Amino acid sequence: MLAHIRRHILVRGRVQGVGFRYWARAAAERAGLSGWIRNRSDGSVEAEFEGTVAAVEGMIDAVHRGPAGGAVDSVAVSHAEPEGTSAFRVLPDAG
Repeated sequence: MLAHIRRHILVRGRVQGVGFRYWARAAAERAGLSGWIRNRSDGSVEAEFEGTVAAVEGMIDAVHRGPAGGAVDSVAVSHAEPEGTSAFRVLPDAG
């Protein structure tokens, strides 16, 4: 079995109101990733992606580009402990 990693990301720019969360969910599901994504009250988007190293790194690369209509200014990536989850969810907005 391939080793799984989990990464926490914080995306800033024009990333709310452009379908970013649903674009990311579709991309994560295609890549076989689990985790979650949500809007934050400061206008950023926060997510965690879990899966193989190659799949997570590919998703982080995709997040730097974002969906059509969006404009990513920065992506902060930090390590998170794998949780062994099997689904990718869009969570309610964070306060």
